[in-house]
This record gives sequence, C-alpha cells and structure tokens, in this order.
Amino acid sequence: MELSLAQGKMERIEKDLSRFEQVVHTSNDFRTFLNSPVIRDDKKIAIYQQILTDFDELTMGFFSLVTKNGREQLLPEIARQFHRLLEKHRDIVSGLITTASALDAETKQAIIRKVSSSFNGNLSLKEEVDPSLIGGFIIRIDDKQIDASVASKLKQLKQELTT
Repeated sequence: MELSLAQGKMERIEKDLSRFEQVVHTSNDFRTFLNSPVIRDDKKIAIYQQILTDFDELTMGFFSLVTKNGREQLLPEIARQFHRLLEKHRDIVSGLITTASALDAETKQAIIRKVSSSFNGNLSLKEEVDPSLIGGFIIRIDDKQIDASVASKLKQLKQELTT
C-alpha cells in the first residue's frame, strides 16, 4: 500500500485488486488455476499477463513476486487486506447491518448517523436481510455488535420468564 501511495497509484491498484477479487469470486477455474501446485510459476505469471491485460505494472509486478515465492494462493486474501488498509487510511469504518427486510435509503442513513458517533471515521455499512430477525436490526462493526432485533428481545424475554 505504501508503494502505491508513494507512486500516486492507490486508486488504480484498488481498482485492479477489486477486479482480481471479482475474477476469483466468479471463476472456479481461475481459483483452481491459482491454487494448483502443478502449474509452474512462470506459466502462472504468463497467464496473469494474458488475462489481466489492463492491470498496472505495479500490480502485475507484485503478483509476479508473490507467485515466484510460491504464495499465489494468498493473493485473494492479500487483496481483501489491501482494501481493509485502504479503508483505514481513508478513515472509513466498515460494518454489516442485518435487518428483517430491506432498508430504504433514508432509514439506513438515520441509523448510520446515530451509530457513527460511537466510532472514529466515516461509517460504511453493508446490508444483509435475515427474515428470522422478525424486526429491528443487528449491526456488527469490528468486534462490536449492537443487537436491536425483535428475535433477540423475544429470546431474552423467554429466558427471563423461564428463570
């Protein structure tokens, strides 16, 4: 990340790694290729150059270095960690909000405004729908969890009534 910052290529490298993650996520063949101990390193590097034609030379050089060291199976995790470091650099705190039904934009923004005061940085929440929550929401950010779901409240009430 430091090298991409120093060379003014952070956005470009971010785009490359996002696209790489997308290829890994959507192509079972590419994942198999990446993890194959049978395919020689130089062959893998040649295939990267054929498939990832518009990637920056810094990204390709890094992929080659990692592959020459026999660690290419770690590239997807390295890409994820790069994005996490980038978010930290940009003062973005990422989390997950799980709701019983999809949130409208206004409600999501209201929740973000309310919760973001507890965290340093700008809050970015990915959404997930889980109808078993019945109502309310669960927010997970780093090692913190805010559970304001109806299912959780019912479970607590049941425990109180049975003790």
